[in-house]
Amino acid sequence: MITYDMAKMPIVDVVDDIIFNAVKSGASDIHFDPRDDFLMVRIRIDGDLQDYTEIPKMYERNLITRIKLLANMNITESRLPQDGSIKGNIKGVDLETRVSTLPTNEGEKCVIRILDYSRSLEGIDALGFNKSNFFKLKKMIAEPNGIILVTGATGSGKSTTVYSILQVLNKKETNIITVEDPIEMNIEGLNQVQVNSEIGLDFSTVLRSILRQDPNIILIGEIRDSETAKIAVRASITGHLVLSTIHTNNSLSTIERLLDMNVERYLLSSALSGIISQRLAKKVCPYCHIKKETTPYEKKVFKLALNKDVKEIYVPNLSGCDKCNNGYRGRIAIQEVLMINDEIKNALNEERLEKEDLNKLVYTSDVITMLQDGLLKVLDGSTSFDEIYRIIDVDDDLDSYCKIRNINNDSFNDDGEEIL
Repeated sequence: MITYDMAKMPIVDVVDDIIFNAVKSGASDIHFDPRDDFLMVRIRIDGDLQDYTEIPKMYERNLITRIKLLANMNITESRLPQDGSIKGNIKGVDLETRVSTLPTNEGEKCVIRILDYSRSLEGIDALGFNKSNFFKLKKMIAEPNGIILVTGATGSGKSTTVYSILQVLNKKETNIITVEDPIEMNIEGLNQVQVNSEIGLDFSTVLRSILRQDPNIILIGEIRDSETAKIAVRASITGHLVLSTIHTNNSLSTIERLLDMNVERYLLSSALSGIISQRLAKKVCPYCHIKKETTPYEKKVFKLALNKDVKEIYVPNLSGCDKCNNGYRGRIAIQEVLMINDEIKNALNEERLEKEDLNKLVYTSDVITMLQDGLLKVLDGSTSFDEIYRIIDVDDDLDSYCKIRNINNDSFNDDGEEIL
């Protein structure tokens, strides 16, 4: 951990130094956590929080006040949560962040989210899609109308994927309008609208007006309620390409969520073009990774999910090197891309469609499941089996996969060999 001489170093310089070092370390977030005797500062690198420094309790209020000033927050209000942003240049580094404060029993907790859209600016080629998924993505965004949903948990890279797609679609002959809360990245050539629910400017209100603005492409920051979902679906069947995000785990749960939001089945079947589900896994450092023999369990998973006999895989060197953090360096997206075919469209019109039948339809199409995509990225050395096991319920997904394809999981031994 770093130690600051708070008696000699001005608070302004301490805050600047913390932010600067976090950005240089590739951190996504900075946490200022109030404790009994000190303010703990932690930074999140590759998805994991790491202790950075401890600030004596007597300087805590001054430090949080300095952050609030930078973020244009109310420095006299410490009893209510606040949101703000820091945009500018700190120690020669161009910076764009979102700042959030939260009152706790030990004091005000503050989190700075560091916005880095360099991956978005690189385009969809840099998102880590495998060849099959990349082909389906390009086919979906080439359609003149329909709705494409990017799904995943908070912090799974949904915004990066959406903005990367917009970079491809942003042409002088198209009118692209976005409605976001908040606007996370300013893109030249787009008409971006910031939601403000305090004055009644919510997603549904803006969307109704957007349809009178002659758009070709509409981005809805997030589908949160039934009304927004219905307007988005109706917009897509009237000749618009609609992009949006939604908090679900995979393709099947996304369809179920939309139906639960009372979106009419006949509209959904006509409108839905595709679903991109994703999660982020830490990348194995290519400079110090090592090979090891697969365990019996790993062999079985590879055999059942990919029908491959795998004897060796790359794993992180936990000692690390000067280019990584305990064997990991950066993160990669693990994706599942479902392009809605005619069979699924017809099934969505059936009122009595059972979840099991829909599940079978979705996963007996040419979908590469998130588990399969993750395992393929383990094979090429991009990530580790432990990471896939951490972000995906491997056993549950494997059981579902085997059930759909009528594979008897118990007919394979721990080495992945079929028991005759």
